[in-house]
Amino acid sequence: MALAAGVAFVDQAIKYLVTYTLALPSRGPQGIELLPFFNLAWTENRGVSMGFFYAETHLMRWLLVGLTAAIATFVAVWLWREKARADAMGLGLVLGGAIGNIIDRVRLGFVIDYADFHIGSWRPFLIFNLADAAITFGVLILLARALLLGEKAPKETPKDA
Repeated sequence: MALAAGVAFVDQAIKYLVTYTLALPSRGPQGIELLPFFNLAWTENRGVSMGFFYAETHLMRWLLVGLTAAIATFVAVWLWREKARADAMGLGLVLGGAIGNIIDRVRLGFVIDYADFHIGSWRPFLIFNLADAAITFGVLILLARALLLGEKAPKETPKDA
């Protein structure tokens, strides 16, 4: 739970920094070039991953908040019950990222995205934020552990040996 709170806090702090301190919304589509392959660029994401479930209306926005809050609640309950430390870390990343994005959607009606990795004009990823990265890494941890370290069924022992 501490990891989830930390991710949500840092996510919101970075979003405050890019919004107000760096005034990213007023810097145009190119934003601020930090490295030849990384810009800070303002994007208002009104959907979820890769623009799916785009919330065009006020009702759709709140339905999306409700859906993501329900998923976050499921993840929180799972996290609370989880005994494996690595799985708990993955769930903490997912929950913290979800909370960070839910806060944006409730406050603003959209999620602030700003991280723009690119190679020339080719962008292998959509513009994203820390919360998105935390969710992605959390899911990857959970998938890797499920696929690579899945528990094996116990061997049956003969009843009459």
